Amino acid sequence: MLTLLDRYILKQYLLTFFGILFLFIPIGILASLAEKINKIIDNQVPMNEVIDYYLNFTLVLGNMLMPILLFLAIIFFTSRLTARTEVVAILSSGVSYRRFLRPYFIGATFVAILIFAMGNFFVPKASAGYHRFESRYFHNNKEDRNTRNIFNQVDDNQFVYVSYFDPKRLIGYNFTLEEFDSIGQLKYKMSSANIRFMVADSTYRLTSYKKRIFEDQKEVIYQKSRLDTVFQFTIDDLMPVSYIAETKNLFELNQFIRDQKRRGSSTVNTYVLEKYKRWAIPISAYILTLIAVAVSSVKRRGGLGLNLAFGIAIAFVYVFFDKVFATLAEQAGFSPFWAVSLPVLFFGSLATLLLSRAKR
Repeated sequence: MLTLLDRYILKQYLLTFFGILFLFIPIGILASLAEKINKIIDNQVPMNEVIDYYLNFTLVLGNMLMPILLFLAIIFFTSRLTARTEVVAILSSGVSYRRFLRPYFIGATFVAILIFAMGNFFVPKASAGYHRFESRYFHNNKEDRNTRNIFNQVDDNQFVYVSYFDPKRLIGYNFTLEEFDSIGQLKYKMSSANIRFMVADSTYRLTSYKKRIFEDQKEVIYQKSRLDTVFQFTIDDLMPVSYIAETKNLFELNQFIRDQKRRGSSTVNTYVLEKYKRWAIPISAYILTLIAVAVSSVKRRGGLGLNLAFGIAIAFVYVFFDKVFATLAEQAGFSPFWAVSLPVLFFGSLATLLLSRAKR
């Protein structure tokens, strides 16, 4: 049962959070529109597509900003309660600090469920539309793709490697294709200095082509200066779209990760990182709530301004940690699980420390 105190704090929690969220999103839309209006006009983009784009943009931006805006919203309204000595009155009436936190936990649970549902089921579809529009009208149909050190398993027995693929010229360098038999023995290895996709007839042109076939403990080598041929793999296998994980819902992402692990994809860490982030961000709603309450429930000389400044500083540190560990996971082979868990553990410990000081 929610008491009068619970309803009062929970109402302030949700109204302030959604108020700030609905304040920042229009600002983000106006800033984006001011930056891109010339390209929209030059490309003569239909109005219905512009509306769809900004609806998708709203979901993507809102999902990205929710944790930080929640943090600032709690600091804002709790600092106001503290300034009016309402927090002192609540605690002086015999309410324990733990009981005082109850409506905050209820609000954090509501927001965490919202973030989880948005991030796993609504935002992926919006993200696909958002990136599709950006690629078509703002980047001349050029998508952001992974182009370096591409290693992929294109079927059960074939593996492809390209050191670099140029998306403009549709040409890859240091191409290698290996095929193994059912017991894992190498059947043949095909290599070339470069591989070019021929759009006119959907074939691939290999330059300085060499094929080594292994049969009956013998090796046979075939060489050609140029070979036009057909492969089972596509351009997407050679240079996958970098944001593809963002466009898949929870179940699609899990299946996609399993497929990429089976293929031995070199970018699988990026996809696993996206999966773990979708679970960690809802947890961060609780951690940021606790930090915000601990910071703003104690009356200070600086008041609301000092609390907001401290909150913004913590928000920047949080974003910095998140970006650093994400980069390590994507580019340095760092464990995606720990890349997501370490910031959560660090800020969880900080929340515990700040709460213990606030109680005193």
